[in-house]
Amino acid sequence: MAASNLLTVPSEGSGLARYLDEIRRFPMLEPEEEFMLAKNWRDHEDSAAAHKLVTSHLRLVAKIAMGYRGYGLPMNEIISEGNLGLMQAVKRFDPDRGFRLATYAMWWIRAAIQEYILHSWSLVKMGTTAAQKKLFFNLRRLKGQMQAIDEGDLPPETVKAIAERLDVTENDVIEMNRRLDGPDHSLNATLRSDGETEWMDWLVDHTDSQEAVLAREDELHHRRGLLENAMGTLNDRERHILHERRLAEPPATLEALSEQYGISRERVRQIEVRAFEKLQKAMQSEEARLTEQANAALPPPSTDEAANLQRP
Repeated sequence: MAASNLLTVPSEGSGLARYLDEIRRFPMLEPEEEFMLAKNWRDHEDSAAAHKLVTSHLRLVAKIAMGYRGYGLPMNEIISEGNLGLMQAVKRFDPDRGFRLATYAMWWIRAAIQEYILHSWSLVKMGTTAAQKKLFFNLRRLKGQMQAIDEGDLPPETVKAIAERLDVTENDVIEMNRRLDGPDHSLNATLRSDGETEWMDWLVDHTDSQEAVLAREDELHHRRGLLENAMGTLNDRERHILHERRLAEPPATLEALSEQYGISRERVRQIEVRAFEKLQKAMQSEEARLTEQANAALPPPSTDEAANLQRP
């Protein structure tokens, strides 16, 4: 679909006002003309037909976008997102279904605008379920209808009424109301007049440090290496039985392995125990060898260090 300069909405002020005046110049389409343009686009990918369908509905986008002025976002960006939704609607519109493009496009326009608001209104992720989106975009309207105060927590009876109206939990209403009433704060905002202490300085990170993560990964890599080397000390049957009984998911049963090797279940169990003991001894021996090798590579202690080591 060919792009148009009219799909790039100017910023707030006189530029936006001029844009709104310009899009009013495009005439509304009669049903027959709209039907033929839509068929030409669908059947022949006529870009001129698609362009005319889009431009004739730019006023619809602007009208819908004006209903989302209360979220503190630039109106030109909201209209631009609605225009993208309109283009998607034109691209997917089927004129043979018997309804007008405006009826179909309004859902695409609203969806595009709402997704933009949800992602841009706050750096903190808002709810993304259908019920939470409905709550986000209807809470202010319902508060106005119920003449609820604009600041502070809502009365319990108001919370209950909104929760029942929108089919969400009362806790969802309370959290969303607090989220909408509380503006975002920068983590780099200063706490003191000296300008040196920031909000982020007081945030606690409960995750492991990079050093701890690296140490854990090194230990895991080390133990895997010991296991692989130790498995080489087992014969094929021991290795297979131990793997199937201790490492496979789900583990093989004694009965299945006894049938596979033509031995008793007790014999399979004995081989498993013996193989595990051999594996443990091999890993312990390798660990001791590596430790001794690492100690031998260390430089000898100085005279002072040696004296300190000999002190009780």
